[in-house]
Amino acid sequence: MNVRKMTVPEASGNQPERTCIGCRKKGLRSELLRLVAEGSGSSAVLVDERRRMAGRGAWLHPSESCLALAIKRRAFGRALNGATGTADVERRIKSGPNVAGVTATATPTVQPESGSEI
Repeated sequence: MNVRKMTVPEASGNQPERTCIGCRKKGLRSELLRLVAEGSGSSAVLVDERRRMAGRGAWLHPSESCLALAIKRRAFGRALNGATGTADVERRIKSGPNVAGVTATATPTVQPESGSEI
């Protein structure tokens, strides 16, 4: 009996990976910013904080070095069909990770099960 051993790559908690348009390295989706083109004829690039906006998305590490690489490589225009206005992205990256009420030390809210006593 010929049994072939299959190697399974190390899973990172079954979280999806995306490629940064700046450094071109893969990272977990939770570590990257999702960017979308504003649409309606505008060339602005918006940060999709909730990752729910319609349209094609691009992913970027929230670092100034990846932003600089993406601008230098003209990656925004290629990834987002001609969108090049990066003011919103630059503002978000320079303001740090605690934007829109998201904090690094946020504790999850735990709801008791129905019928349980606390």
